[in-house]
Amino acid sequence: MTARKFNVATDEEISTCQASDVYFERSISSIEKVSGSENVVSEVTVSGPLDTWINFSGLDEVINLLQGKNVDMYAIPEGTVLSPRDSRGTPVPFVWIEGNYSEFGKCETSILGFLCQSSGISTKSSKIRLAAGDAKFYSFGIRRMHPALSPMIDRAAFIGGADGVSGILGAEVIGERPVGTMPHALSLLLGDHDAWETVVKNSPSGSRTVLIDTFSDEKFAALKAAETFPEIDYIRLDTPSSRRGNFPAIVREVRWELDLRGYSRVKIMVSGGLDEDSVRELRKAGADAFGVGTSISAAKPFDFAMDIVEIAGKSGTKKGKFSGRKDVLRCGSCNSLRVVPFGQGNLQCTCGGEMKSLMKKYLSRGIPTGKYEAPGKIRERALNELKSLSQADSNGKGTA
Repeated sequence: MTARKFNVATDEEISTCQASDVYFERSISSIEKVSGSENVVSEVTVSGPLDTWINFSGLDEVINLLQGKNVDMYAIPEGTVLSPRDSRGTPVPFVWIEGNYSEFGKCETSILGFLCQSSGISTKSSKIRLAAGDAKFYSFGIRRMHPALSPMIDRAAFIGGADGVSGILGAEVIGERPVGTMPHALSLLLGDHDAWETVVKNSPSGSRTVLIDTFSDEKFAALKAAETFPEIDYIRLDTPSSRRGNFPAIVREVRWELDLRGYSRVKIMVSGGLDEDSVRELRKAGADAFGVGTSISAAKPFDFAMDIVEIAGKSGTKKGKFSGRKDVLRCGSCNSLRVVPFGQGNLQCTCGGEMKSLMKKYLSRGIPTGKYEAPGKIRERALNELKSLSQADSNGKGTA
Protein backbone atom coordinates (compact mmCIF):
# COMPACT_ATOMS: atom_id res chain seq x y z
CA MET A 1 0.00 0.00 0.00
CA THR A 2 1.35 3.41 -1.00
CA ALA A 3 1.50 5.88 1.88
CA ARG A 4 -0.62 8.99 1.42
CA LYS A 5 0.75 12.40 2.25
CA PHE A 6 -2.77 13.70 2.83
CA ASN A 7 -5.80 11.60 3.73
CA VAL A 8 -7.79 12.34 0.59
CA ALA A 9 -8.72 10.42 -2.55
CA THR A 10 -7.01 11.48 -5.76
CA ASP A 11 -8.90 12.68 -8.83
CA GLU A 12 -8.08 9.36 -10.49
CA GLU A 13 -9.40 7.35 -7.55
CA ILE A 14 -12.64 9.30 -7.49
CA SER A 15 -13.08 9.17 -11.29
CA THR A 16 -12.69 5.37 -11.29
CA CYS A 17 -15.09 5.06 -8.34
CA GLN A 18 -12.48 3.60 -5.99
CA ALA A 19 -13.65 5.95 -3.23
CA SER A 20 -16.56 3.58 -2.73
CA ASP A 21 -18.13 1.28 -0.16
CA VAL A 22 -16.79 -2.20 -0.78
CA TYR A 23 -20.16 -3.92 -1.03
CA PHE A 24 -20.90 -2.26 -4.38
CA GLU A 25 -17.77 -3.77 -5.90
CA ARG A 26 -18.60 -7.19 -4.46
CA SER A 27 -22.22 -7.03 -5.61
CA ILE A 28 -21.33 -6.07 -9.18
CA SER A 29 -18.77 -8.85 -9.36
CA SER A 30 -21.34 -11.37 -8.11
CA ILE A 31 -24.03 -10.19 -10.56
CA GLU A 32 -21.69 -10.40 -13.53
CA LYS A 33 -20.62 -13.94 -12.59
CA VAL A 34 -24.20 -15.19 -12.30
CA SER A 35 -26.15 -13.55 -15.10
CA GLY A 36 -24.52 -10.39 -16.32
CA SER A 37 -25.55 -6.92 -15.20
CA GLU A 38 -29.00 -5.55 -16.06
CA ASN A 39 -29.98 -2.19 -17.53
CA VAL A 40 -31.52 -0.18 -14.70
CA VAL A 41 -32.82 3.25 -13.73
CA SER A 42 -31.58 4.52 -10.35
CA GLU A 43 -32.92 7.68 -8.75
CA VAL A 44 -31.68 9.95 -5.97
CA THR A 45 -34.16 11.13 -3.35
CA VAL A 46 -33.88 12.60 0.16
CA SER A 47 -34.39 10.57 3.33
CA GLY A 48 -34.61 11.90 6.86
CA PRO A 49 -36.27 15.15 8.07
CA LEU A 50 -38.51 16.54 5.37
CA ASP A 51 -40.01 19.67 6.96
CA THR A 52 -37.62 21.89 5.08
CA TRP A 53 -36.48 23.04 1.65
CA ILE A 54 -33.26 22.40 -0.22
CA ASN A 55 -31.03 24.54 -2.39
CA PHE A 56 -29.80 21.71 -4.61
CA SER A 57 -26.09 21.70 -5.51
CA GLY A 58 -23.18 19.35 -6.22
CA LEU A 59 -24.50 18.20 -9.59
CA ASP A 60 -21.44 19.45 -11.48
CA GLU A 61 -19.25 16.83 -9.84
CA VAL A 62 -21.78 14.06 -10.52
CA ILE A 63 -21.69 14.96 -14.21
CA ASN A 64 -17.89 14.96 -14.22
CA LEU A 65 -17.88 11.56 -12.51
CA LEU A 66 -20.30 9.93 -14.95
CA GLN A 67 -19.01 11.62 -18.10
CA GLY A 68 -17.60 8.98 -20.45
CA LYS A 69 -19.67 6.18 -18.94
CA ASN A 70 -22.46 4.70 -21.05
CA VAL A 71 -25.33 6.26 -19.10
CA ASP A 72 -28.12 8.78 -19.54
CA MET A 73 -28.74 11.21 -16.70
CA TYR A 74 -31.59 13.58 -15.91
CA ALA A 75 -31.53 15.99 -12.97
CA ILE A 76 -33.02 19.09 -11.42
CA PRO A 77 -30.64 22.02 -12.12
CA GLU A 78 -28.30 23.27 -9.41
CA GLY A 79 -29.54 26.34 -7.59
CA THR A 80 -33.15 25.11 -7.64
CA VAL A 81 -34.86 25.63 -4.28
CA LEU A 82 -37.58 23.11 -3.50
CA SER A 83 -39.07 20.70 -0.99
CA PRO A 84 -37.92 17.06 -0.97
CA ARG A 85 -41.60 16.00 -1.22
CA ASP A 86 -44.29 17.11 -3.63
CA SER A 87 -47.70 18.45 -2.59
CA ARG A 88 -48.97 14.87 -2.09
CA GLY A 89 -45.96 13.66 -0.12
CA THR A 90 -44.25 11.78 -2.97
CA PRO A 91 -40.42 11.85 -2.81
CA VAL A 92 -38.84 14.16 -5.38
CA PRO A 93 -36.18 12.52 -7.61
CA PHE A 94 -33.36 15.05 -7.84
CA VAL A 95 -31.37 12.84 -10.22
CA TRP A 96 -32.00 9.65 -12.14
CA ILE A 97 -29.50 7.61 -14.11
CA GLU A 98 -30.14 4.95 -16.73
CA GLY A 99 -27.53 2.41 -17.80
CA ASN A 100 -26.02 -0.96 -17.12
CA TYR A 101 -25.71 -1.32 -13.35
CA SER A 102 -22.09 -2.43 -13.59
CA GLU A 103 -21.35 0.82 -15.44
CA PHE A 104 -22.22 3.13 -12.54
CA GLY A 105 -23.33 1.14 -9.49
CA LYS A 106 -19.94 1.39 -7.78
CA CYS A 107 -20.13 5.20 -8.14
CA GLU A 108 -23.11 5.50 -5.78
CA THR A 109 -20.95 6.41 -2.76
CA SER A 110 -19.35 9.35 -4.55
CA ILE A 111 -22.58 10.50 -6.20
CA LEU A 112 -24.33 10.74 -2.85
CA GLY A 113 -21.32 12.34 -1.19
CA PHE A 114 -21.17 15.07 -3.82
CA LEU A 115 -24.86 15.92 -3.41
CA CYS A 116 -25.32 15.43 0.35
CA GLN A 117 -22.59 17.76 1.53
CA SER A 118 -22.77 20.42 -1.14
CA SER A 119 -26.56 20.75 -0.86
CA GLY A 120 -26.28 21.03 2.93
CA ILE A 121 -23.82 23.90 2.57
CA SER A 122 -25.71 25.73 -0.18
CA THR A 123 -28.97 25.42 1.77
CA LYS A 124 -27.42 26.80 4.97
CA SER A 125 -25.92 29.63 2.93
CA SER A 126 -29.37 30.37 1.50
CA LYS A 127 -30.88 30.55 4.99
CA ILE A 128 -28.22 33.09 5.95
CA ARG A 129 -28.90 34.98 2.71
CA LEU A 130 -32.55 35.33 3.70
CA ALA A 131 -31.59 36.42 7.23
CA ALA A 132 -29.09 39.01 5.97
CA GLY A 133 -31.55 40.67 3.62
CA ASP A 134 -29.72 43.21 1.50
CA ALA A 135 -26.61 43.16 3.73
CA LYS A 136 -23.44 41.55 2.38
CA PHE A 137 -22.23 38.25 3.75
CA TYR A 138 -19.14 36.23 2.95
CA SER A 139 -18.08 32.62 3.36
CA PHE A 140 -15.17 32.54 5.83
CA GLY A 141 -15.39 28.93 7.02
CA ILE A 142 -12.91 26.84 5.05
CA ARG A 143 -10.41 26.81 7.94
CA ARG A 144 -12.87 24.65 9.88
CA MET A 145 -12.84 21.83 7.32
CA HIS A 146 -10.32 19.66 5.47
CA PRO A 147 -8.42 21.86 2.98
CA ALA A 148 -9.13 19.42 0.15
CA LEU A 149 -12.80 20.43 0.43
CA SER A 150 -12.25 24.20 0.39
CA PRO A 151 -13.17 24.82 -3.28
CA MET A 152 -16.36 22.76 -2.95
CA ILE A 153 -17.36 24.55 0.25
CA ASP A 154 -16.86 28.00 -1.25
CA ARG A 155 -18.65 27.09 -4.48
CA ALA A 156 -21.67 25.74 -2.59
CA ALA A 157 -21.75 28.76 -0.27
CA PHE A 158 -21.62 31.11 -3.26
CA ILE A 159 -24.44 29.27 -5.04
CA GLY A 160 -26.44 29.49 -1.83
CA GLY A 161 -26.19 33.27 -1.82
CA ALA A 162 -22.87 34.34 -0.28
CA ASP A 163 -21.59 37.57 -1.84
CA GLY A 164 -18.02 36.30 -1.88
CA VAL A 165 -15.62 33.73 -0.46
CA SER A 166 -12.32 33.99 1.39
CA GLY A 167 -10.65 30.97 -0.21
CA ILE A 168 -8.13 31.52 -3.00
CA LEU A 169 -9.01 28.21 -4.70
CA GLY A 170 -12.72 28.61 -4.10
CA ALA A 171 -12.69 32.07 -5.66
CA GLU A 172 -10.92 30.61 -8.68
CA VAL A 173 -13.65 27.99 -9.07
CA ILE A 174 -16.47 30.55 -8.98
CA GLY A 175 -14.63 33.08 -11.14
CA GLU A 176 -14.56 35.82 -8.51
CA ARG A 177 -11.89 37.72 -6.57
CA PRO A 178 -11.30 36.27 -3.07
CA VAL A 179 -12.59 38.44 -0.24
CA GLY A 180 -10.61 39.05 2.94
CA THR A 181 -10.11 41.57 5.70
CA MET A 182 -7.16 41.22 8.09
CA PRO A 183 -6.20 38.72 10.81
CA HIS A 184 -5.57 39.58 14.46
CA ALA A 185 -2.01 38.45 13.78
CA LEU A 186 -1.38 41.62 11.76
CA SER A 187 -2.19 43.86 14.72
CA LEU A 188 -0.24 41.65 17.08
CA LEU A 189 2.85 41.90 14.89
CA LEU A 190 2.60 45.51 13.74
CA GLY A 191 0.31 47.21 16.23
CA ASP A 192 -3.15 48.49 15.36
CA HIS A 193 -2.08 51.72 13.65
CA ASP A 194 0.44 50.17 11.26
CA ALA A 195 -1.81 47.18 10.61
CA TRP A 196 -4.73 49.45 9.71
CA GLU A 197 -2.51 51.62 7.52
CA THR A 198 -1.32 48.53 5.63
CA VAL A 199 -4.90 47.43 4.98
CA VAL A 200 -5.99 50.88 3.84
CA LYS A 201 -3.06 51.21 1.44
CA ASN A 202 -3.34 47.73 -0.06
CA SER A 203 -7.08 47.14 -0.30
CA PRO A 204 -9.34 48.21 -3.19
CA SER A 205 -11.75 51.05 -2.56
CA GLY A 206 -15.01 49.70 -1.19
CA SER A 207 -13.38 46.80 0.68
CA ARG A 208 -10.98 48.53 3.08
CA THR A 209 -11.87 46.67 6.26
CA VAL A 210 -9.94 46.97 9.54
CA LEU A 211 -10.26 44.64 12.51
CA ILE A 212 -10.57 46.83 15.58
CA ASP A 213 -10.96 44.52 18.61
CA THR A 214 -7.53 42.91 19.01
CA PHE A 215 -6.54 45.02 22.03
CA SER A 216 -9.16 47.67 22.79
CA ASP A 217 -12.79 48.30 23.55
CA GLU A 218 -14.84 48.06 20.35
CA LYS A 219 -16.37 51.53 20.55
CA PHE A 220 -13.17 53.44 21.25
CA ALA A 221 -11.12 51.42 18.76
CA ALA A 222 -13.76 51.97 16.06
CA LEU A 223 -13.66 55.72 16.65
CA LYS A 224 -9.87 55.76 16.63
CA ALA A 225 -9.78 53.85 13.33
CA ALA A 226 -12.36 56.14 11.71
CA GLU A 227 -10.61 59.31 12.92
CA THR A 228 -7.15 58.14 11.85
CA PHE A 229 -8.18 56.61 8.52
CA PRO A 230 -11.45 58.23 7.38
CA GLU A 231 -11.16 56.45 4.03
CA ILE A 232 -11.85 53.00 5.55
CA ASP A 233 -15.05 51.32 4.36
CA TYR A 234 -15.71 48.87 7.20
CA ILE A 235 -14.68 48.30 10.78
CA ARG A 236 -14.89 44.62 11.68
CA LEU A 237 -15.96 43.25 15.06
CA ASP A 238 -14.74 39.72 15.81
CA THR A 239 -15.13 39.89 19.56
CA PRO A 240 -14.51 36.54 21.32
CA SER A 241 -17.61 34.94 22.81
CA SER A 242 -16.05 35.19 26.29
CA ARG A 243 -15.95 39.01 25.96
CA ARG A 244 -19.10 39.72 23.98
CA GLY A 245 -21.79 40.04 26.59
CA ASN A 246 -24.65 41.38 24.50
CA PHE A 247 -23.19 41.50 20.98
CA PRO A 248 -26.16 43.30 19.34
CA ALA A 249 -25.88 45.97 22.05
CA ILE A 250 -22.18 46.45 21.21
CA VAL A 251 -23.07 46.87 17.53
CA ARG A 252 -25.79 49.42 18.33
CA GLU A 253 -23.40 51.37 20.57
CA VAL A 254 -20.63 51.45 17.96
CA ARG A 255 -23.08 52.50 15.25
CA TRP A 256 -24.43 55.33 17.40
CA GLU A 257 -21.00 56.71 18.23
CA LEU A 258 -19.76 56.56 14.63
CA ASP A 259 -22.89 58.31 13.35
CA LEU A 260 -22.76 60.94 16.10
CA ARG A 261 -19.24 61.92 15.08
CA GLY A 262 -19.90 62.10 11.36
CA TYR A 263 -18.66 58.65 10.33
CA SER A 264 -21.96 57.29 9.08
CA ARG A 265 -20.28 56.16 5.84
CA VAL A 266 -18.12 53.71 7.82
CA LYS A 267 -19.95 50.41 7.88
CA ILE A 268 -19.86 47.62 10.45
CA MET A 269 -18.90 44.05 9.62
CA VAL A 270 -19.27 41.30 12.23
CA SER A 271 -17.87 37.78 12.35
CA GLY A 272 -17.33 34.88 14.73
CA GLY A 273 -19.76 32.02 15.40
CA LEU A 274 -22.60 33.41 13.30
CA ASP A 275 -25.65 31.58 11.95
CA GLU A 276 -28.94 32.69 10.44
CA ASP A 277 -30.45 33.60 13.82
CA SER A 278 -27.55 35.75 15.00
CA VAL A 279 -27.21 37.35 11.55
CA ARG A 280 -30.87 38.33 11.66
CA GLU A 281 -30.50 39.82 15.14
CA LEU A 282 -27.27 41.65 14.37
CA ARG A 283 -28.70 43.03 11.13
CA LYS A 284 -31.49 44.63 13.12
CA ALA A 285 -28.87 46.05 15.51
CA GLY A 286 -27.11 47.86 12.65
CA ALA A 287 -24.52 45.47 11.21
CA ASP A 288 -23.93 46.02 7.49
CA ALA A 289 -21.95 42.90 6.54
CA PHE A 290 -21.14 39.46 7.91
CA GLY A 291 -18.30 36.97 7.76
CA VAL A 292 -19.90 33.57 8.33
CA GLY A 293 -17.75 30.52 8.96
CA THR A 294 -18.44 27.21 10.65
CA SER A 295 -22.23 27.23 10.38
CA ILE A 296 -21.86 27.18 6.58
CA SER A 297 -18.77 25.03 6.08
CA ALA A 298 -19.91 22.44 8.65
CA ALA A 299 -23.58 22.51 7.64
CA LYS A 300 -25.40 19.22 8.17
CA PRO A 301 -25.51 17.19 4.93
CA PHE A 302 -28.83 16.07 3.51
CA ASP A 303 -29.51 12.34 3.54
CA PHE A 304 -29.73 11.66 -0.18
CA ALA A 305 -30.25 8.00 -1.07
CA MET A 306 -29.92 6.21 -4.41
CA ASP A 307 -32.25 3.35 -5.35
CA ILE A 308 -33.02 1.23 -8.39
CA VAL A 309 -36.60 1.96 -9.53
CA GLU A 310 -36.63 0.13 -12.88
CA ILE A 311 -34.96 -3.09 -14.10
CA ALA A 312 -34.81 -4.13 -17.75
CA GLY A 313 -37.64 -1.78 -18.64
CA LYS A 314 -39.97 -2.90 -15.82
CA SER A 315 -40.82 -0.69 -12.84
CA GLY A 316 -39.72 -2.14 -9.52
CA THR A 317 -37.97 -1.11 -6.32
CA LYS A 318 -37.53 -1.99 -2.66
CA LYS A 319 -40.19 -1.42 -0.02
CA GLY A 320 -40.49 2.15 1.15
CA LYS A 321 -39.67 3.56 -2.28
CA PHE A 322 -41.74 4.53 -5.32
CA SER A 323 -40.95 2.53 -8.46
CA GLY A 324 -40.56 3.77 -12.03
CA ARG A 325 -38.69 6.64 -13.68
CA LYS A 326 -40.24 9.97 -12.84
CA ASP A 327 -40.53 13.64 -13.72
CA VAL A 328 -40.89 16.63 -11.40
CA LEU A 329 -43.36 19.33 -12.38
CA ARG A 330 -43.61 22.75 -10.75
CA CYS A 331 -46.32 25.36 -11.10
CA GLY A 332 -45.12 28.68 -12.42
CA SER A 333 -47.79 30.51 -10.41
CA CYS A 334 -47.77 28.97 -6.92
CA ASN A 335 -44.57 26.85 -7.01
CA SER A 336 -46.49 23.69 -6.09
CA LEU A 337 -44.63 20.46 -6.96
CA ARG A 338 -45.97 17.26 -8.51
CA VAL A 339 -44.02 14.05 -9.10
CA VAL A 340 -45.43 12.13 -12.09
CA PRO A 341 -44.41 9.17 -14.27
CA PHE A 342 -41.74 10.26 -16.76
CA GLY A 343 -43.12 11.35 -20.13
CA GLN A 344 -46.55 12.37 -18.86
CA GLY A 345 -46.04 15.99 -19.90
CA ASN A 346 -47.24 19.25 -18.39
CA LEU A 347 -50.28 19.51 -16.13
CA GLN A 348 -52.66 22.22 -15.00
CA CYS A 349 -52.22 23.09 -11.34
CA THR A 350 -55.17 23.29 -8.96
CA CYS A 351 -54.45 27.04 -8.73
CA GLY A 352 -55.00 27.37 -12.47
CA GLY A 353 -51.34 27.74 -13.40
CA GLU A 354 -49.31 25.44 -15.62
CA MET A 355 -47.00 22.82 -14.11
CA LYS A 356 -43.84 22.28 -16.17
CA SER A 357 -40.92 19.88 -15.83
CA LEU A 358 -37.90 20.85 -13.73
CA MET A 359 -35.85 17.90 -14.98
CA LYS A 360 -33.16 18.40 -17.57
CA LYS A 361 -31.10 15.83 -19.48
CA TYR A 362 -27.41 16.35 -18.74
CA LEU A 363 -25.79 13.19 -20.14
CA SER A 364 -26.64 11.12 -23.19
CA ARG A 365 -24.59 7.91 -23.23
CA GLY A 366 -22.03 9.66 -21.11
CA ILE A 367 -21.73 12.72 -23.35
CA PRO A 368 -22.78 16.13 -21.91
CA THR A 369 -25.83 17.54 -23.67
CA GLY A 370 -24.53 21.11 -23.51
CA LYS A 371 -22.19 23.55 -21.81
CA TYR A 372 -22.62 23.59 -18.04
CA GLU A 373 -23.66 26.84 -16.37
CA ALA A 374 -21.11 28.99 -14.56
CA PRO A 375 -21.44 29.31 -10.76
CA GLY A 376 -22.51 32.95 -11.08
CA LYS A 377 -25.44 31.97 -13.31
CA ILE A 378 -26.45 29.20 -10.93
CA ARG A 379 -26.29 31.65 -8.01
CA GLU A 380 -28.48 34.09 -9.92
CA ARG A 381 -31.13 31.37 -10.34
CA ALA A 382 -30.89 30.47 -6.64
CA LEU A 383 -31.43 34.09 -5.60
CA ASN A 384 -34.51 34.31 -7.80
CA GLU A 385 -35.78 31.06 -6.29
CA LEU A 386 -35.21 32.42 -2.78
CA LYS A 387 -37.13 35.56 -3.68
CA SER A 388 -40.08 33.40 -4.74
CA LEU A 389 -39.71 31.36 -1.55
CA SER A 390 -39.86 34.50 0.60
CA GLN A 391 -42.97 35.69 -1.22
CA ALA A 392 -44.60 32.27 -0.84
CA ASP A 393 -43.81 32.18 2.88
CA SER A 394 -45.20 35.67 3.40
CA ASN A 395 -48.40 34.54 1.68
CA GLY A 396 -48.57 31.33 3.71
CA LYS A 397 -48.16 29.06 0.69
CA GLY A 398 -44.99 27.17 1.69
CA THR A 399 -42.60 25.51 -0.75
CA ALA A 400 -44.29 22.32 -1.93
